[in-house]
Amino acid sequence: MRRKDRKQFECIKDKRLLLHVCCGPCSTTCIKRLVEEGFEITLWFSDDNIYPEEENLKRYENLLIVAKHHNLKCLYKPYYHEKWLETIKGYEKEEEGGSRCNLCFNYNLKTTELKAKELGIPYFATTLTVSRYKNSNKIFKIGENLDGFLEFDFKKKGGYDESIKLSKELGLYRQHYCGCEFSLAQSNAYITNKNTK
Repeated sequence: MRRKDRKQFECIKDKRLLLHVCCGPCSTTCIKRLVEEGFEITLWFSDDNIYPEEENLKRYENLLIVAKHHNLKCLYKPYYHEKWLETIKGYEKEEEGGSRCNLCFNYNLKTTELKAKELGIPYFATTLTVSRYKNSNKIFKIGENLDGFLEFDFKKKGGYDESIKLSKELGLYRQHYCGCEFSLAQSNAYITNKNTK
């Protein structure tokens, strides 16, 4: 189901929603907006793309700070990076925002759809759209083929800047790359290049 109009959200009677979360900072604005819309949120940290495993756990631990702040239930999917690598095989050298990222979006959204069905939660959304570095329309295009996906473009109305502000207020760790080893390498190369100029 694809819903994006605010009036459509208001017509939803069962407002239980599973929110796929990529990290604590990105969750802040998304939770705030969903609460304003009257949704009952369960957080879902399912991010096999994040590398290394220590980084995955660090982001989860910071999400728990946000969950505690809002008194929300937070579920953790055991880390399975190898399965994610199989999914994006052949696209490792793609630039950020390319086909590898689309495969990653699909992987995370599909995993969330399956978990929502398992839990009997009718709707799900993702924090991925809060980032100014991600194309929300690409995410929506993937989500429109999944049952229960709701379109929330959390970067609208200054959502990204608000997430930075809120994460600072909560003292959250903020990473400098999206998640996988390929985005980490590109980010490190960019930082090195910037520092040598």
